[in-house]
Amino acid sequence: MKSDSLVLYAVTDRHWTGEKPLSEQVKEALEGGATMLQIREKTLSEAEFEKEALELQKICRDFNVPFIVNDNVALAARIGADGVHVGQDDMNVEEARRLIGKDKILGVSAQTVEEAVLAEKQGADYLGVGAVFPTGSKFDAIEVPHETLKEICRAVKIPVVAIGGITKDNLEELKGSGIAGISVISAIFAKKNIREATQDLKERTLEMLTKRA
Repeated sequence: MKSDSLVLYAVTDRHWTGEKPLSEQVKEALEGGATMLQIREKTLSEAEFEKEALELQKICRDFNVPFIVNDNVALAARIGADGVHVGQDDMNVEEARRLIGKDKILGVSAQTVEEAVLAEKQGADYLGVGAVFPTGSKFDAIEVPHETLKEICRAVKIPVVAIGGITKDNLEELKGSGIAGISVISAIFAKKNIREATQDLKERTLEMLTKRA
């Protein structure tokens, strides 16, 4: 996995689907420059989840963008997704790696330096660290201080993506942290013009990543 795939990591949430189906929203995000896509579903049946995953996976392949499945390791392996992302309370990292294979992308959530170092040791390809700001997308999200984010980036060799409550307005606060990129939901999918919002956010992110604190 190239670390620049993490610059603008879009995560789906059907809460924001209204006039447009999720597939259309995803296409617009990719047209706007999203560099990776994760499908995150908490309410669909397994059959519906697989159908949707296959549809979004095809769109991602058309744009040559990595397609990641959240939590559902078995589904990711079954459809040949580019990878899977697991949380601390999901499947063991080593078991997830065994199931998806050594050539697939494995992302792991971490909130502490200890969790980050262990995930790297167990085979994670990248870390998702957060929530770095208050977020409405995950009601039980624990906020991670920006100093802890910096410590995690210094403690591991694999790339780190910041997650949780990131918007174009607070993005600048993450400069100099050592992250490879940001992961967002509403900052893209809650916008009326998803393509433009994505393009603008990507430009701001690339600029932020070049700055030092």
